[in-house]
Amino acid sequence: MTLFEKIRCLLTFGQGVALPLPELLADTTPEQLFKQWFDEANQSGILLPEAMSVSTCSADGQPSSRMVLLKKFDEKGFVFFTNYSSRKSHELIENNKVALLFHWNVLQRQVRIEGIVEKVSEQESADYFHSRDRGSQVGAWASKQSQKLKHDNELKERMSHYQEKFAQGEVPHPEFWGGWRIKPQYIEFWQGRANRLHDRICFNKQDEQWVQHKLHP
Repeated sequence: MTLFEKIRCLLTFGQGVALPLPELLADTTPEQLFKQWFDEANQSGILLPEAMSVSTCSADGQPSSRMVLLKKFDEKGFVFFTNYSSRKSHELIENNKVALLFHWNVLQRQVRIEGIVEKVSEQESADYFHSRDRGSQVGAWASKQSQKLKHDNELKERMSHYQEKFAQGEVPHPEFWGGWRIKPQYIEFWQGRANRLHDRICFNKQDEQWVQHKLHP
């Protein structure tokens, strides 16, 4: 069955047709399954399949969530980039536990990830920064992310200032901007099915090895 045939089946979800989550080999890793699902989400025509919710928690236990874009994933973890002075970064510094959520509605799929974070290397942050378009590079300097605007035109004025400052040559990588890598300890794959008989398969990391099991929906 092709991907588009799968999608057609999934779109008839309410009529009792949906795809089961396939039986996995004992040595299947969550990284392998995530790559398969992510590739299929890309092929499905979903807008921004790399969009994910990042949930952090402050030192006093207040959770908060926001959408960011996944920029890289491999066996080391899931990477996104942001301002290190932002609220989410402050919370990740205070509490390095984090949760991610991908939701691909047209495929009736979601992936939940829990783990701990670490900053990526300065070189990795600089390499990605310089791969962005120039407007985004200047915008990173202009935005004091998560801080209150002094007045309505402050951001526009700061953008103009840095456009002039960096009018010539390369825009330097700011020290306050870089990447976070989520090192997963738990990954759950959810596949919607009819009559609420959804498939859920979980991977728990134990002694650096992944252990898989299924859950009731």
